[in-house]
Amino acid sequence: MPVYPPAPPGLSGDLLTIHRMLQSPAQISRRLRTFQDLRFVSDQILTQRYRTSGGAILYQVSEPITNTRPVEAVPPGSEYPHDVTAEGTAALAAVSKWGQATQLTDEKIKRNANPGNEVDRVLRKVVNTIISKVDSIALAAVASAVTATQAASAVWSGTSATVLRDVELAVAKVIDLNQGYKPDTLLLSTTKWAYMISDEKVASLRRREATDNPIYTGEMDVIAGLKVVTAPASSLPSDDVWIVDSKQLGGMADETEVDAGYTVDTLAVQVQSERLARRDAWDIWGRRITVPVVQEPGAGIRITTT
Repeated sequence: MPVYPPAPPGLSGDLLTIHRMLQSPAQISRRLRTFQDLRFVSDQILTQRYRTSGGAILYQVSEPITNTRPVEAVPPGSEYPHDVTAEGTAALAAVSKWGQATQLTDEKIKRNANPGNEVDRVLRKVVNTIISKVDSIALAAVASAVTATQAASAVWSGTSATVLRDVELAVAKVIDLNQGYKPDTLLLSTTKWAYMISDEKVASLRRREATDNPIYTGEMDVIAGLKVVTAPASSLPSDDVWIVDSKQLGGMADETEVDAGYTVDTLAVQVQSERLARRDAWDIWGRRITVPVVQEPGAGIRITTT
């Protein structure tokens, strides 16, 4: 005979597996590794990696690549003229700990047909929130440091737009500084990306009847030799188009030491979980201890009036 009231659902099988996973930093790390679509924009623009000491980093800004004394003709048997290597301007940046916590209750785990989905959802939200904050801080630092501009010939949404020429002129302006900069990355909002990918002049220069054509794939990874990186306009300091030499512009200074209980993966976000027995829940939190460093402001330029 049926028992009344029915027994409450118990934790068994897959649910116990979820609990064991949340207790294991190594398994949480494997879970984070599957989030291939979660990427920091800042890490694609500021690609260098710096080490911090005592919670701060000392670096040089705009270090010249040539000495101040001109090269001279050296007579036979004479000494070479000496010069003092030029130094950049010293700067100091302190790292900050950006993080957030959330709870995952037993009820949410056991009432989902696939309990692992709840874990992924919580982890993704934590990581996404940290990415959003760190990106906004890093891109604001880039916007503050990069002052060079190149005006577009016309707005990209109009029929008079010359998207490729605007990009190439901006690249030329950076190269002509003769500081060894080689722009390799184009950063723009998803709206400006839509204008660029649908621009008729750009489309006419594409290889036709190819399976990698953006008309089929909806993607445009490279234009004029520049890697295309997109971000929501709300994440950018302005809805302009940014061109940078990602190898020289700067980097992120992360505290790489991982404290006990934390796990970290390629996202550079450290995650930890803790069982809240009296609440029938798990506390899950993440953090990134970092600071953006813009070392070569001249390695970037902003295309305005797009």
